[in-house]
Amino acid sequence: MSDVVALATELLSVESTSGQEQGAVDAVARWLLARDWNVTLQEVEPGRSNVWATRRGGGVTLSTHLDTVPPYVPPRLEGGRLYGRGSSDAKGIAAAMMIAAQRLAEAGEERVDLLFVVGEEKGSPGARAANRLPATSKFLVNGEPTESKLGSGGKGAQRVLVRVRGREAHSAYAHLGMSALDPLLELLPQLREVALPVDPVLGATTYNVGVLRAGTEANIVPGLAEAEIMIRLVGDVAPVKAAFTAWAGARADLIWGAHIPAQYFHVINGFEVEPVAYTSDIPLLDRWGTPLLFGPGSIHVAHTPLEYIDVAELEASVGAYERIVRTLLA
Repeated sequence: MSDVVALATELLSVESTSGQEQGAVDAVARWLLARDWNVTLQEVEPGRSNVWATRRGGGVTLSTHLDTVPPYVPPRLEGGRLYGRGSSDAKGIAAAMMIAAQRLAEAGEERVDLLFVVGEEKGSPGARAANRLPATSKFLVNGEPTESKLGSGGKGAQRVLVRVRGREAHSAYAHLGMSALDPLLELLPQLREVALPVDPVLGATTYNVGVLRAGTEANIVPGLAEAEIMIRLVGDVAPVKAAFTAWAGARADLIWGAHIPAQYFHVINGFEVEPVAYTSDIPLLDRWGTPLLFGPGSIHVAHTPLEYIDVAELEASVGAYERIVRTLLA
């Protein structure tokens, strides 16, 4: 088993769903401290820390996130693939970055930092905190599963909670109440008719109705109904908010949540280039240098029960990160 596969497996063996990252944080910090990195643990919230490892500084920062979506899936190596929660998004990437940075340091190139943040999958509190650190790097290489291509740009994200209020009543006398669920179920399909912005590079604005909540018991007319929606932005958020506001009208309240803008990224020669439809922590880390997006693995298997990364691609990504760093420093 190669160094990067062994390290990735070790990281995958530690559950670190958003909010419970400290085990993975401690494992990463121990590995780096044992190899003479200067390690800073930045507390984001009680029991949650970012990891910043540096030597000389002033060059390139390799960064990704240590949290994963639930549920936890333990690692297994099978048929040339490493399975497990976070194998592609993004602990395999973290392992590749660590091995690449260590190889560069051993070869005398100490202008490379490592930054691992918490909470990327849920509001990005880690990245927001990390942007307050005294960063010195000129370039930031953020790791997300791009199938080993450089991302030319990424969609932004905007969360919104759609809330409808009704009046509870005994379900045997439903006419005495007013269901909050019925109007919400009528409203949501009408989103398909709403015109949303399109960008020539990033494509169409999209949305996902991810969570529905309503009522308390089957024999009570629901007095509250909510839908949580994630919108993928391709430009300014203002026209999107205006379109959703017009759609909801007086029928629902909109509570706007975390917003990450769409962005274009720096690219270099020698790599395939393609835009991505998801967002990353890059817009929240603007103090860390000119951004690039690169990582092994596919977003198409991330967040699924069979998440995996091809071992050959994982191993090749170590050299790719080394080439990216050396090219940027040159």
